[in-house]
Amino acid sequence: MNLLNLIKTYRYFLLIILFDLIITIFHPDTGLTIFKYTAGNFAEMLAIIPPIFLLLGLLDVWVPRETIIRYLGEGSGLKGIVLSIVLGAAAAGPLYGAFPVAAVMAKKGTKYRNIIIFLCSWATLKIPMFLFEMSALGIKFALTRWLVNVPGILAIAYFIDRLIDAEDKAEFYRRQMANP
Repeated sequence: MNLLNLIKTYRYFLLIILFDLIITIFHPDTGLTIFKYTAGNFAEMLAIIPPIFLLLGLLDVWVPRETIIRYLGEGSGLKGIVLSIVLGAAAAGPLYGAFPVAAVMAKKGTKYRNIIIFLCSWATLKIPMFLFEMSALGIKFALTRWLVNVPGILAIAYFIDRLIDAEDKAEFYRRQMANP
């Protein structure tokens, strides 16, 4: 890969670094704080991403495509919806960890709507967060939030699934299959 391609690939990251450097020149304390937080976030990502990719590699190798299609694919119905919610809610880690998982799910034949349900569940229905809310804010609050979020997730998934046309979904799946 030549230098121009490397710059093009990482242009947003490089722009942020440049922006941070400019801030550091004009406001050194703010700039150093920005770099401190950036380094902390980068270290957190380095601690989280490798285990996720390890588990994804195992999922990719050990779980046959036919199994994923049966439980999460086009004909999975209510079983696929419930499983997508459970997988998303049981997940640990920040939301950016969900996207590689969703890519493997797509590669294995998961229905588009179930991928959206999985991502939304990962973002809002985490079981550890639910347990914390029960202890800190009460069971009534925690259950109410879940009872509001689940129908919201299903509605969002339904509308997104309807809004994205078949050609765009096919392109999405083609891209997932093209990535090793």
